[in-house]
Formats: sequence, C-alpha cells, structure tokens
Amino acid sequence: MMQTLSLAVVGHTNTGKTSLMRTLLRDSRFGEVQNAAATTRHVAQAALGDGVETWLYLHDTPGLEDAGGVLDWLEENTSPQHEGIERLQQFLDSAATQNEWAQEAKVLRQVLASDAALYVVDAREDVLPKYKDELTVLSWCAKPVMPVFNFIHGQNMDEWQTLLARRSLHVSSRFDTVAFDFSGEMVLWQQLATLLGQPPALSALTAFREQEWRQLEQQAYALVAQFLLDAAACVRQFEDKSRSQAVLEEMQAAVAAHESSLHQQLFALYRFYYSDADIQGQQVLRAFRQNPFDAELLKDYGIRTGKAAATGALLGLGVDALTLGTSLGLGATIGGVLGGLAGNWQVLYDKIQGIETLMIDNATLTLLAARSLHLLQTLKSRGHAATNSVVLQDKVALPWKADALPKVLQQARLQPKWSALNPAYEPQSRKRQEAVEALAACLAEQA
Repeated sequence: MMQTLSLAVVGHTNTGKTSLMRTLLRDSRFGEVQNAAATTRHVAQAALGDGVETWLYLHDTPGLEDAGGVLDWLEENTSPQHEGIERLQQFLDSAATQNEWAQEAKVLRQVLASDAALYVVDAREDVLPKYKDELTVLSWCAKPVMPVFNFIHGQNMDEWQTLLARRSLHVSSRFDTVAFDFSGEMVLWQQLATLLGQPPALSALTAFREQEWRQLEQQAYALVAQFLLDAAACVRQFEDKSRSQAVLEEMQAAVAAHESSLHQQLFALYRFYYSDADIQGQQVLRAFRQNPFDAELLKDYGIRTGKAAATGALLGLGVDALTLGTSLGLGATIGGVLGGLAGNWQVLYDKIQGIETLMIDNATLTLLAARSLHLLQTLKSRGHAATNSVVLQDKVALPWKADALPKVLQQARLQPKWSALNPAYEPQSRKRQEAVEALAACLAEQA
C-alpha cells in the first residue's frame, strides 16, 4: 500500500486557504461558518481519494497573524546556536502558545506533522514584511514549502518571484480558487510531485482526477443531449383551435421545467449546491432562470428570428417542418412525401384532417442548446470558493445557426417516442440512445 501524504494549507489570514480547500475538494461548504466575518480558528482535515484508497490528507489551518511576534520571541528566548526546528519546539513547549500565539502554534504543529506545506499567497497583495516573516518561520520547520498564488488574474508577480528565489523556493504554482482551470489544478499537483520526489500517491491522484474530469464531461454532454432531444421531439396535437394557447402554455411549461431539471443535474454533477444558488440574494443562477420562451432572451443570445419564433413553438406545423426542410407543400403531398417519411405519414394526414401540431421551433431549440452549454462551461470554470453571481456573458457562442439544426435534432422531430415529455415515450429505445451519443459528440466539438 502506498504512503498517504499529509499537506498543511497555511498562510496569512484571508489569503484563500479555505477557498483552496473547497476547490480542491469540490465542496463549496467545507469550512462553512455562521458568521460571515469569521475565519478558520482550528485545524480541519479532509481526505482526497477514490473511495477505496486515500492518497492525501489536506489540513486547513488558522491564519498566521503575527509571525513577526513569533520571530521576536524566538530571538529573545532561544539560542541561535540551535537548529531552527529545535528553537520552534521550545516555542511550542512554552506558555506563549496558550494565548497570544495560539493560532501560530496550531499552524506550526500541523506543518511539523505534515509531509509538506502549501503556502497560499493572495497575488493581489504587495510583498510585505509580514509575509517575509511567515516564510522565515515556516522554513524553520524543515519541511518542503510550496507557495500557491491565488487570485492571479491580471497580477504582476515579479516581486513575489524574486522573494521566493532569494528564499530558495523555486517550485511554486498559480491556482485561482474562484476562476477554476482544471489544467491549473493538474500543474499544482505536478509541481508538488516535483518538490516531493514524485510520490506514488500524487501520481494516483492526478491519474484519477484526469479520468474523473473526462467522465464528467462525457456525462454532462450526454445530459444536455438528452434534454435537447426531449425538447425537439416534444409534440402536442389538438383539433379545437380555441385550445391552442392553453396547449402551447402547457407545452412551454413542461419544457421549461425539464430545462430546470437539467440545470439541477449539471450542478449536482459538478458538485455545486443548486439549492444554495440564491444565498444572500446573490442569485448565482440569475442568467439561467429567465423563461426560455421569453422573446427578449433570444435577443440576449444574439438569435435573430422571424415571427414564428416569438411564440417559442411552431403553431400549425406544416409539411415543410415534418419533411426536414425539403419544402414540399400540400400540393405535392402524399406520393412524394410518404415515401420519405416512412412511418410518420400519420402526422401529415392529421394536418390535412385539421389536427394542429405544436413543436418547439428551431430558434428556441438553438437557445436551449446555447444556454445549456453556457451553464456547462460556467460550471467547468467556476471554483467551489466562488460566491459571485453567474451572469450572462457578453458574447455566448451559438452551437449552430438557428436555421440550421443538426440533423439528429431534425430527425427527433419525427420521433415522438424519443421524448420524455410525450406520453408515448420509450426510454429504452436503441435509436434514441444512438441519437443521444451522436448529439453529445456534436456538442463536445463545439466546446
């Protein structure tokens, strides 16, 4: 059995130690406190593993607030002839750790008990004397220390790099706990492995995380594909035209609820808490809770539509839509149409008999696809320490033109048994599963 590593996550107060823990653990509730202004006061442990084997223990420690005071005490009460670790032990055995430097003592004891320390740095901060003091005290622990720069976006870290080089800290990592980048996490583990001599536990961890990330993506695209097929194949029929608005509203409500369910599934897949989306009025999902059939939302996504799209459904679906855009009018019916539609002639017959058919229009399907992929990309790049609102980006790329649906979605219009929103749904359909896989692959290519 390989050795389980122990890492102490250390740093000054409010540099993002708990944030780092949350993002690495994929748990936005780790270290949660009732008081918003509170900070970590005790060491908290969490494990990283595959459910069978544990490769790594992470220890969230209190903030270092007075490393300079600790150094002063060491200078006054210990001999410079002794090694740093011996002088630290004298400090830890003294009464000074009971009150004034209780937090610092907890940090140092954890570092001494760990294989290495991750020193979290707020990259927005200047290199201040207090940080130099902290690095000095940590160096006396005689344990490997790897600085991890947080909040790195747009920051110049030349001064920090100079300081680290002077302290012989040549291995560091840049990892933003809010704007998550999976490749950045992999670099963090690889840098740590370099520092520690390539321990097997880190190799196992990185291999597992890479496999897990690939599987998450595959599952996510499959969920989106299933939803889009459900929406494309969703159909409602009626004879009494006075019921058209009621039927339309019921259909739209069903699709909207189905989309909301997809959002919840994506949140759960990436280990976010959907129920916490509106904590403290932040409306994390603000950009994704607007009614998908709101015509203004189409404009927000840059989708230009004709008159039909404003309703969010095709009213009185014509032969053109049923023939995948081959532009056959009723005058050209039966002979040429039935041959190309195989078992779907009944829908055309219904149209001729005055039975109206409702289906989701191309523009709205494109919107649903764009919004689903937008949420997916947002969750993939959102650290579990993030608390800012998720808002609609200025430019969201459309997966396709609104008037050019992928063939698989066009085909779905002729397959009502493919939709979970229809009474005749056949969940075990082999052809539906093949369509899901084809559409999922298509969506992944758009990323």
